[in-house]
Amino acid sequence: MSQLSSVASLDATGPAELRPARRRWWPGTGRTWLVVWCVLLGWSLWSFLAEAPRVVNAAGLPAFGEFWAAALRPDLSAAALRTTLDAAATTMAFALLGTLLSVVLGVVLAPLLSQTLWSPASGSRVARVLRVAGLLLARATVALPRGVHEAVWALLLLSVLGRDPLVGVLAIAVPFGAITAKVFAELIDEADRAPYDALREAGAGRAAALAYGLLPTLLPRATSYAFYRLECSVRSAVVLGMIGAGGLGLQLSLAFQGSQHERMWTSIYALVLLGAGIDRWGAHLRRGGSRRRWAVSGVVLLAGVVASVRHLDPDLGRWFSEHTADLLARLVDDLVPPALPAGGWSELLAAAVETVQMSVVAITIATLAGVLVALVAARGATSAPRRVAAWVARQLLLVTRAVPPPVWALLVLFVMLPGPLPGAVALGVYTFGILGRLFAEVLEELDPGPRDALTGLGATPVAAFAYASLPAAAGQLIAYSLYRWEVTARETVIVGIVGAGGLGRLLEQQRAAFDFPAMTTTVLALVAVCLVVDLVSLAVRSSTR
Repeated sequence: MSQLSSVASLDATGPAELRPARRRWWPGTGRTWLVVWCVLLGWSLWSFLAEAPRVVNAAGLPAFGEFWAAALRPDLSAAALRTTLDAAATTMAFALLGTLLSVVLGVVLAPLLSQTLWSPASGSRVARVLRVAGLLLARATVALPRGVHEAVWALLLLSVLGRDPLVGVLAIAVPFGAITAKVFAELIDEADRAPYDALREAGAGRAAALAYGLLPTLLPRATSYAFYRLECSVRSAVVLGMIGAGGLGLQLSLAFQGSQHERMWTSIYALVLLGAGIDRWGAHLRRGGSRRRWAVSGVVLLAGVVASVRHLDPDLGRWFSEHTADLLARLVDDLVPPALPAGGWSELLAAAVETVQMSVVAITIATLAGVLVALVAARGATSAPRRVAAWVARQLLLVTRAVPPPVWALLVLFVMLPGPLPGAVALGVYTFGILGRLFAEVLEELDPGPRDALTGLGATPVAAFAYASLPAAAGQLIAYSLYRWEVTARETVIVGIVGAGGLGRLLEQQRAAFDFPAMTTTVLALVAVCLVVDLVSLAVRSSTR
């Protein structure tokens, strides 16, 4: 298994110490959960269609066709290329510096979140209870920044700092730092503890034993996850640009508002190139661990950081000015204490339910489409036509995940009337690009023997996949889908911001009305929804393992 797949698998399933060995902590079987999911999906679709029986926006079909026709003629004028290059540099600077800060935060916080550091292997009962309490407190502390989407962080920071270039960096670094800390902590807990235990027995402290006994062995997988997070940061930087932070997201938003489809495709192709470059860079390191590759990558990274700082040219003095402190104090005063939205509990609960429904529909679309395209995209085809089809499928996955969800939402609104269903479809298309890539990697790593044996006996490729490959890969496919369901629930906020529905739409209405106390309540409701989805996902994984 590749480093990226193994880290993504860990991200989706959790470390071995956190997994139940024999006993399931939640009743149910795979078939039971499948029935529950189908009922939930049917209820969600029925609710969407009952609310808006008309779905298709026939009047928008010509504009939708014009947009896709413009893909063949992007704006390649000198002025457009200069603007796109500068915007791409801003987006990459946000992503690179944000990822770097998130990795630093992850390295610092991960030991505090790991069971290894707090392991109550010895000491009195009171000491053990205190260590468990410390672990729970540490994990609860990072739960809030992890649950709040980077777009929400950006909106809050923009209200204090305006169009400061570091707004985009911090909006990425804060939530991604909490997420990275969680993943790095799970890497620590999953690692072989023998070197750590040996150092502890020799008298080393917990921090020293972690630093010298565990961290060196975790470097390859941590690096793989850092590149995965960098790719995510690029997409997040585009989203931040669409709400005012600058970069390619701002260019996409301006081009869309002016119906400049050729200019939009110029920005989209720039995003695809950035995503492909990061993917290649990470794959280059994963394919071999030679010192030369690491040294060259280190130099490139350092040059990128220096260039990013020079390009953004932040004014650090502004961050510590009295004016900024005053604006921050006013923001906190506005946000606290929280207040219910104008419609009270009924409006808040309805938006929360709609958010869950959107995430269910979206992940269903993404999973079904991802499996089908992964069959074609997986490397290993022997004939020339199948290799060409695999290349086309991989480019399709690259484009769909390079375009951020708000853009997909705006495009879907060309052909569908506004509501939660277009938002769910947009999230499904975007998540399909991510899941399709992960599914393809899973299929590539399967033992081809059983599938080839069935094919040799005369089975069709579809039948060979259904009876040989699918049962072997089902566990990982389910784990990836459930993990992305958790992420999709969190990302409903960004398609809601452009009017697609759920808590995101409610949040945007409150922001436009400067109803900050209600915004706090809505954000907390979103965190609660993500927590519920996380717990249900854990229950499904536990009972189907």
